[in-house]
Amino acid sequence: MKNLVKASKLIVIASIILWAIPELLTSTVAPHEIGVRQSATSGVLDEDLGPGWHMRIPGLHKTIRLPANYFMLDFTTDQAGPQKPLEIRTKDNNTVDLDVSVPVRIKPGEANKLVAAGNHVQDPDGRFRYMRLAEETATSVLREEMAVLDSVGFYSTDRRLAISEAALKMLNKQLAPMHLEAQAVLVRAVRFRSEYEKQLQQIQLNEQNKLLDAASQKLANVQQSLDNYQQGTNAQVAQRAQEWGQRQNTLERAYQVGMLDVEDATPGAARRQLTAMTPDAVVTMRASAGKIFGLDPESVSNPYLIGIKNIQAETLEYKNRISAEADALQGRLGAEGDALVAKVQGEYETKLNALLGSPAGKAYVAYQAADNIKFADTLTFSDQGGIPAILRLRAFAEQFMGVR
Repeated sequence: MKNLVKASKLIVIASIILWAIPELLTSTVAPHEIGVRQSATSGVLDEDLGPGWHMRIPGLHKTIRLPANYFMLDFTTDQAGPQKPLEIRTKDNNTVDLDVSVPVRIKPGEANKLVAAGNHVQDPDGRFRYMRLAEETATSVLREEMAVLDSVGFYSTDRRLAISEAALKMLNKQLAPMHLEAQAVLVRAVRFRSEYEKQLQQIQLNEQNKLLDAASQKLANVQQSLDNYQQGTNAQVAQRAQEWGQRQNTLERAYQVGMLDVEDATPGAARRQLTAMTPDAVVTMRASAGKIFGLDPESVSNPYLIGIKNIQAETLEYKNRISAEADALQGRLGAEGDALVAKVQGEYETKLNALLGSPAGKAYVAYQAADNIKFADTLTFSDQGGIPAILRLRAFAEQFMGVR
């Protein structure tokens, strides 16, 4: 039991020591802070302390913590800070109220110099002294730089941005000895006196109307150019369509009728006229046909010159003529064939009758007739002669042969 009490005491003492040593011998700098070590003997350390733990000697070292992020100088009416909007006298002696925001921070690595200058102490309003100095410097610089613009310049975006950039450079030049830097000069709003605001709105409206009129005039010019181009295009289309129609008709006539001027409408007249032409005339006609058909004159053959309709007429005439001749030949040969068949058939029947009239022929006929006779299965004889007639074979055969 005593050992357990001793162990518990040791654990408590060790815990107190482990808590007290870091608390006494180290100082903590948060991620959003900059640390500056100040010694009672050597003064301010010429090096900033980053986020983390840093060794110190109690009673000798003191760690001063300053904000590492930007603080805003808001010269606005939104109660974001103690600053008020800037009232600027313009170049043309007009009064304008500006809402301006300026983000400022301590220069990286120079917080120790700011502390050495004594600007890290807090004023009664809770701000650090360097914040108040930055505000005073920014107010002075902005009043001086922004006054370069005239009234028109404040609503000209390009001129306003240019003067803001110039004011930022001058402000950083003035803040550099204080070890501070500004990121930007942001002009958030511009307000003139109500009378001038009305004039300014009218001026802006006039400017916008000028731009609108210029745009409308430009649109009208472009529309006119488009209309002219469209009309010209339509005219060219109509002209090309007419030319193509004429060319198509010429090609159609050339293909259908040919190149020959033939008055005779009988089939073959065009070919006969072409055959009767001189070689020079044929060459000239082939050259003309080549231009029409878009072919080499040497590749223009006689069918191109004669035409489809003439060739079809010749083909139809040839078909009708050949068909008529073939029909006539078929009729004559058919009649001759029928006559020969009738003659042969007559001779055949004469000879057949002569053969059938002979004794052998009569016997053959009787044989055929007897072969076709069929008696009943049961025969009854009632011949008075004593012998049935069918058993008198000679007499029966002579009856079939027609002898009796």
